[in-house]
Amino acid sequence: MIVDLHTHTTASDGRLSPEELILRAHECGVKMLAVTDHDTIDGYQSISDAVAGDMQLIAGIELSCIWSGVNIHVLGLGIDVSSSELKSELADQRAARGERAKIIGSKLAKLGFDGAYDGASALAEGRAIGRPDFARFMVEAGYVDTMAAAFDKYLGAGKVGDVKAMWPSLDAVVSWITSAGGVAVLAHPLHYKLTNSKLRRMLADFKEAGGEGLEVCNGRPSPSDLNYLRQLCMDYEFEASAGSDFHQATSWLELGCNSNIVAPCKPVWARWQRTEPLV
Repeated sequence: MIVDLHTHTTASDGRLSPEELILRAHECGVKMLAVTDHDTIDGYQSISDAVAGDMQLIAGIELSCIWSGVNIHVLGLGIDVSSSELKSELADQRAARGERAKIIGSKLAKLGFDGAYDGASALAEGRAIGRPDFARFMVEAGYVDTMAAAFDKYLGAGKVGDVKAMWPSLDAVVSWITSAGGVAVLAHPLHYKLTNSKLRRMLADFKEAGGEGLEVCNGRPSPSDLNYLRQLCMDYEFEASAGSDFHQATSWLELGCNSNIVAPCKPVWARWQRTEPLV
């Protein structure tokens, strides 16, 4: 079975609309898909049953938080989108993203990138402003040649536009997800560049907070990374997840992961898999 439990749409920082994402997922043979936009469920809620067809859609979200000074992302899968507590927390998170965007804009302006905040805001078209919006603005304004260059020089980890201080704690984000009936899954564990000992300490804290899943496959990992994450998943008795972290199609990334990739770990999608065969 082809699954993908980590995707983004234009409701956050993806380049495809929710409907376009679903259509592309159908083309890629995806049978179970989670829409996990940053801090919003708007994309998921806009998808009609007719567009979804026989594909299983899982309500999801990706939330930013802080653990030991590190910006961590947690996926909430199978959440109740009607949860009033979750909606309240998301409103606060959106406000925090708005303040963060203003700080990023101010920092970039001091470097001579005039109009950065207004430009990024226009590109966001009403949704929460993210660093990719600033990167797109910088490309379109001619400040850099590519979005990758914008991140490498100004917006990536440790750069002037890497503003993290406003995020809630890891414990808080996990509690939001579990209170909404969802499963908290640690996203792309190797992206944080933690040492093995620090990653294991973070996983222990995540589990103690109520986290239940680990993203074993994110995009197109190397065999060594896959083996390492499978072992961590089993060591901490997490359920394994797999997703493309899709924002747009590229020459090296497409929607969908073969469900066998997480074996021998227990897959998190078994919670929602239909009893009838998916063909």
